[in-house]
Amino acid sequence: MAEQGEEVILLDFWASMFGMRVRIALAEKGIRYEYREQDLRNKSQLLLDSNPVHKKIPVLIHNGKPICESSIIVEYIDEVWNNKAPLFPSDCYAKARARFWADFVDKKFYLSGRKLYTTKGEEHEAARSEFIECLKLLEGELGDKPYFGGESLGFLDISFIPFYAWFQAYETYGNFNFEHECPKLFAWAKRCIRDNESVSKTLPEMPKVFDFVQHMRKRFGLDD
Repeated sequence: MAEQGEEVILLDFWASMFGMRVRIALAEKGIRYEYREQDLRNKSQLLLDSNPVHKKIPVLIHNGKPICESSIIVEYIDEVWNNKAPLFPSDCYAKARARFWADFVDKKFYLSGRKLYTTKGEEHEAARSEFIECLKLLEGELGDKPYFGGESLGFLDISFIPFYAWFQAYETYGNFNFEHECPKLFAWAKRCIRDNESVSKTLPEMPKVFDFVQHMRKRFGLDD
């Protein structure tokens, strides 16, 4: 946990899968911190000052110093609070591979998933195919292992599991069944939640996220 006198603040938004991964990492390390929910349509001055380049959450502020971008924050947490089990594998190749797939999640998977509930027509159909392909690629990387890194929750698991909270929206607007398409990956998600309190206590309920997505779609003019 954070040492006495240390100040740890997290600027975040409850539904953000990127913020969730930081919260899971903090929980895994047993770090006490102050959570400050952000209104993304009326961003706080602290958020704008802390992340002037992207103006996005999450931002971790450690003793007055801001760290931005969720994957970088998780790596920072792992390096600074190294009294608990590491989140990254010790093997350099395995570490590079975990980083590669986390980057794949952030770019390819996230964007195709977003298009499932923000587009229509041909663009939507293309996004659906791409999204399912991404799932199958990730399932291939998981293989028969309990977790992506082996026997315990690690960096890539923490990077990907927050997206599970959005799967009611993905399945509804993508018109597919996660368990049917990728049974091993589905079992992995259930295992992450069942066996890791840091995950189960962080992820919001799917219906709550789905309701949030429905409101977004109305704002985008996609639903009446």
